[in-house]
Amino acid sequence: MEKQKVQVAVIGSGFGALTAAVLLAKAGLQGTVLEQNKYPGGCASTYQRKGFWFETGATTLIGLDQHMPLRYLTEVTGLSVPAIRLEVPMQVRLTDGTLITRYNALEDWILEAERVFGKQGQRAFWTDCYQISQKVWRVSLQQLSFPFSTFSDLWAAFRNLTLEQFTLLPKAFQSLKGMLEHYQLEENERFLQFIDQQLLITAQNEHQEVNVLFGATALCYTLYGNYYVPGGLRTLAQSAVEKLEEYGGQIRYKHRVDRITNSTSGGYLVETSKGQLQADFVVAGLPLNNLHQQLQEPRVQKRLLNYLLPAEKVNSALTWSIAFTHTGPIPEVLHHQLHVPGGVPLVGSDSVFVSLSHPQDRQRAPEGVCLAAVSTHITHPAATYLDQKEVLEKWVIEFLAGQGFLQPENVLYVQAATPGAWIKWTGRAWGQVGGYPQYLDIKPWQMKDARLDGREAYVCGDTVYPGQGIPGVCLGGIIAAHKLLRDHFPEKVKLLRP
Repeated sequence: MEKQKVQVAVIGSGFGALTAAVLLAKAGLQGTVLEQNKYPGGCASTYQRKGFWFETGATTLIGLDQHMPLRYLTEVTGLSVPAIRLEVPMQVRLTDGTLITRYNALEDWILEAERVFGKQGQRAFWTDCYQISQKVWRVSLQQLSFPFSTFSDLWAAFRNLTLEQFTLLPKAFQSLKGMLEHYQLEENERFLQFIDQQLLITAQNEHQEVNVLFGATALCYTLYGNYYVPGGLRTLAQSAVEKLEEYGGQIRYKHRVDRITNSTSGGYLVETSKGQLQADFVVAGLPLNNLHQQLQEPRVQKRLLNYLLPAEKVNSALTWSIAFTHTGPIPEVLHHQLHVPGGVPLVGSDSVFVSLSHPQDRQRAPEGVCLAAVSTHITHPAATYLDQKEVLEKWVIEFLAGQGFLQPENVLYVQAATPGAWIKWTGRAWGQVGGYPQYLDIKPWQMKDARLDGREAYVCGDTVYPGQGIPGVCLGGIIAAHKLLRDHFPEKVKLLRP
């Protein structure tokens, strides 16, 4: 097999890995991204079927507000994000038919929450959550050495220490359940059901297990700029690839990474489906459960065992890709969470998330055709086998028709994707999506930091700090790039200042 030499091998083209690759290229390091598919983006990408472009996983984009990771990436690299800001981020429909609009403005949202759930505690709860989330985003880019794994990390943290950061520390020990009790919301069963389904979108868990630090931030994502990307989120990833190439890097598609070993000549030997690469540095954007199998270094594998979660503690997804023609007014709100009376058949989940294509987006579908990406959680995916796809496809069309989204006779295409499809598309263990769920007993500083082996290998993505969502993995990529440069090229860190 052919063996080539690269300076930095970036494994996977999820947005965290692409973030790290672009930043390192901006700092002057030559990076090569290895992607097993023919499209970039990983779990935030788009694929083509029957001439339509469907979203694979993530469908919403946030992170462009001040103090947020994607904003930092654009300012440092000049990356252009083609996006349309959404006036209303989301609507939620409860099982009794109540429609809730998650307005972007805090005051509007508080009034809506009071209308639906009563005035008790709502204003104080949401004001507190929003203030916490603002602090979290400000601190996130001030402390790029977190979580700490070296004395240099501690020194860098000390130099950037502020009083505001101390005020956030207790929130990591407090549960969202306790916060709800503090504002006398624990008896509001209708509100708790709403909160839990919202948390599943961003924190992958319910209020009993999510700490206030992550939970408040997760619940407030609709209070920041929410955007639609024309052409799908693959367009965002492609913009990052173009910026990488502008800085001298490259991406190689259809290069599945099978094994990573320490090279006898220094650096790493990366074995792919198309040959071998000799890399001075590695940045892995893969889940830890996959890396544990691909890294052929017993010492590192043993260390990673402390951070792995078993299949019963992670989630996969059941998704539907649907194309249908319009017969009514063009929808003004593109994202919807629908609570399902009695739960989704064969799965038992309590809600589905529906994302519609923008009516002016001709890159994904022709005029008059709307695309819907529908998804729901599957717990313990290793023990869940779904083979009745036709039953699930029939159900979702009937359910969405009953909710007023479409007419069954106007459906042009529908396809269900089970955890098995996610395994095939992403290669992730058990078809896991959404990263590791937030657990109260795992504090932020106990999550895996960006240093993979303490040498020249680094890691980012949704199973290491800080976890899920495009803003989270983008921040993880920023941290990985900064730590690599501080460890080996400290004179280049200044090149990543906005």
